[in-house]
Amino acid sequence: MRKNYTKQYRFDSSPIAQVELNVECRDEIICVLIGLQHLYTNSALRMKVIRFVAADINEDSRADVGRPGMDYWQVLVLAAVRLGCNLDFDKLQDQVENHRALRSIMGIGEWEDLEGFNYRTIRETLCLLKPATISKLNEAIVTAGHAIDPQAGVTVRADSFVIETNIHYPSESTLILDGIRKLVPLCVDLASTCGMSGWRQISHLVKKIKKQTQKIGRMAASKSPSKKALLSTAYSELLERAGKVLQLARELVKTAIKEHGSRVTALQTKTIELWIDLTSQVCDTAFRRVLLGESVPSSEKLFSLFETHTQLYRRGKVGQANQFGRLALVYEDGAGFISHYHLMDREATDKDVVVEQTVVVMDKHNGAIESASFDRGFYSKENEQALQELVGNVCVLPRAPSEYAERLKTADIKFHKTRLHHSGIESAIGALQRGNGLKRCRDKSEVGFERYFGLGVLGRNIHTLGKLLLARDHANSLAATNRRKAA
Repeated sequence: MRKNYTKQYRFDSSPIAQVELNVECRDEIICVLIGLQHLYTNSALRMKVIRFVAADINEDSRADVGRPGMDYWQVLVLAAVRLGCNLDFDKLQDQVENHRALRSIMGIGEWEDLEGFNYRTIRETLCLLKPATISKLNEAIVTAGHAIDPQAGVTVRADSFVIETNIHYPSESTLILDGIRKLVPLCVDLASTCGMSGWRQISHLVKKIKKQTQKIGRMAASKSPSKKALLSTAYSELLERAGKVLQLARELVKTAIKEHGSRVTALQTKTIELWIDLTSQVCDTAFRRVLLGESVPSSEKLFSLFETHTQLYRRGKVGQANQFGRLALVYEDGAGFISHYHLMDREATDKDVVVEQTVVVMDKHNGAIESASFDRGFYSKENEQALQELVGNVCVLPRAPSEYAERLKTADIKFHKTRLHHSGIESAIGALQRGNGLKRCRDKSEVGFERYFGLGVLGRNIHTLGKLLLARDHANSLAATNRRKAA
């Protein structure tokens, strides 16, 4: 049983609209709570975002029966605070238990029992939110911000960055070990269910594979040419041992389905077959790259058996030659809101998506964009022409050094101002990575990755909304001070 929000006033807490927040505190949670308080006091906006949340939370259940659960407003507050303050679920639980202002904004009294706010419940509830719903919440927040600052939607600047997946550094040997360690317990359980033999000494074989993986790691890290020359032999032995386990697993699944079909479930066999396929793919890649000396394209490689959507990006960043994750595109408006964000397809690049995504942004800004700037990675002659048809003042410089220098010589003052203004998008990306947890995704699966990305943007947008309100209502407070703009 859930409700929108607590309507009954309590003796042990102030009404949400009247909660007093310390505007002299410069912690990011103050701006986030101010932004949330503004959403609550705007009844039309409050009901709009609550309906979005309710549609996901009770998609497959009724809201009027069962045990009491979190209010939809409380779910929204937790979603905003989680990455608005870059908290994990344990720290978020601690904040709910001990932060008086946060409890008041959630409508929780000081005498109220908090059994329903442990980290597991918070995690499972927030994971019910869909990425598409979080995108709608962000649109509602940006619309509320543009009502305060109508000129914010006139200018946009866009750039992409890599959000890393939560994986170890991928090498074929360690990925093969991951697959074997995941596959063997599943096979042992299936063999035990069917009463089949042949897996008694499998742990010994897994230990051999682990030792061989460690040996390969030491060889690869060594600077000795003689040791590196032995890598192919070591990999050959590793692939032979892993092949034995995979062959045993295939025979087990085949026999279990044929002779014990009534005692096994389709989920058991499909899960084992999935891990067989993933491990076999890595073994094939290792065989082609190390033993045959082929150059395997990145599109045919797996960089994680658990986060299979992970891609390799070589973007020339200092100190980060290789980045493993997904490429994300963000558009920032004149007030600092991330008015649009997009998780690119695995093989897509900046110049492949810029025109279609700018069309989406123009629609979200109701055609009000007058100036847009992009990095050189977005450039192509076709893209520049298409963008100029959409936006009056477009700054997207050519990649070739000679064309770049020529464009700077012939460009007008308006173009140069837009170009100089564009560098601020790097600050926005840095804020998303450092302050909103988008350096590395902590959630699992591709859907979880999209949800995490959306929650990070949601936290940043509500923080920006709170900053706007502080600058309007408490311009001299410490929380509203911006030293860069003051200088």
